[in-house]
Amino acid sequence: MSVPAVSSMDAPAVKLSTACRLWIAALAIVIVAELIGSFSIAVGPARIVLLPLLWALLMGAALGLLARRLPVAARIDLDAQHLAAAILQPALLLFIAKLGLLVGGSLPKIAATGFGLVFQEFGHFLGTAVFGLPVALLLGIKRQAIGATFSVGREPSLAIIGERFGMNSPEGHGVLAEYLTGSVFGTVFIALLAGLLASSGVFHPLALAMGAGVGSGSMMAAAAGSIAAQQTPEMAREVAAFAGASNLITTTIGTYFTLYLSLPFTIWAYRHLEPLIGRRTVASIDEPAATVAESRPFRLGFGMLALVWLLVGAIGVCANRLGFGTPVDLRVLGGMGLIVAAVAAGYALYLLTRRRVPAVIWVSVVGMFLTSPAFPAAALVADLTGSVNFLALATPIITFAGLSIAKDVPAFRRLGWRIVVTSFAANAGTFLGATLIAQFFMHPHA
Repeated sequence: MSVPAVSSMDAPAVKLSTACRLWIAALAIVIVAELIGSFSIAVGPARIVLLPLLWALLMGAALGLLARRLPVAARIDLDAQHLAAAILQPALLLFIAKLGLLVGGSLPKIAATGFGLVFQEFGHFLGTAVFGLPVALLLGIKRQAIGATFSVGREPSLAIIGERFGMNSPEGHGVLAEYLTGSVFGTVFIALLAGLLASSGVFHPLALAMGAGVGSGSMMAAAAGSIAAQQTPEMAREVAAFAGASNLITTTIGTYFTLYLSLPFTIWAYRHLEPLIGRRTVASIDEPAATVAESRPFRLGFGMLALVWLLVGAIGVCANRLGFGTPVDLRVLGGMGLIVAAVAAGYALYLLTRRRVPAVIWVSVVGMFLTSPAFPAAALVADLTGSVNFLALATPIITFAGLSIAKDVPAFRRLGWRIVVTSFAANAGTFLGATLIAQFFMHPHA
């Protein structure tokens, strides 16, 4: 038995049993991950925070890798993995909507941060490619380098690459590999790098603080902690404030930088640099045939997309309850309903404008408008949607990323240690690029 989950006649149908196994597995993983909770590990003056979304990512990947050894009822087979990849892209729009709702109410705060905090975003979103892309090409990585180095590979980056290239593309494999390596190693690396630069005295502490806002809460906290630990108490408070403001811009308005500046620049740079410095190694995968040959892309119709948003939203409510202790009441349900409605409205605009502007932009704009001073009910919307923590949405979304990873292991295995080195270069690039630009604006006041 199957359900009509596709919008084109040549795409495969989803077996009901496969869909049920996948959703039940996702719910179970989110519950376990939230019950495990967060852990902090001291690394010198910094603290590394391991969030539930990391456990969810690892558990989802493990289920896929162990599929052949599990009972049929618990098996996440290849069809289920491809369905998880299809669900991941529309699910990420919920996260984009939540970020848009956050930035709408913070527009006055962002406007008051000054030119340094605005222009350092160019460093965040061009530094990854400037530092990371040449390293990737010298190591023999091909088109995966675009997805791995156009940003630090956080949730909005997954949505952008998924919409532009598809998650089964080499670029999709690159951004997933960057997300995985960044989640596992990125926090440790950025904390050590920030501490080293802070102790050198080369950069102003506030320039380093702005560089710390790379778009990841855990990485920002680790980097800011390393910097603040070496400052006076007063300067330490300023470091935390500037790092938080920078991270807010990076995770919200930064989506536009990524889409319209960083990604086109990385594609352009790849075309020109690859013939000059590109090498061929075991990591040189132009088209990962092992994955593409068995690809089962599911094209979800609007009705199934709405079902995905509702189900992921429901799992997000569970994560919100378990991870943050927020009771499941009318306020939370109303907040999640508004997030889903913002996604639906943004996607409808995307379709009405014939897909000329990416869905992530429409969804983000709708979210920002609903909490901006221009909307009469902005305060009510902000209050309701504020009851849903954005990390509670990230956990179920990243669960589907984990559940989809196993099908791409052959490609990731060939990338191997090279993608880890590339990830470090991209992370260093975003931090150093933003810090250098911020330092230019801070210099007169240093």
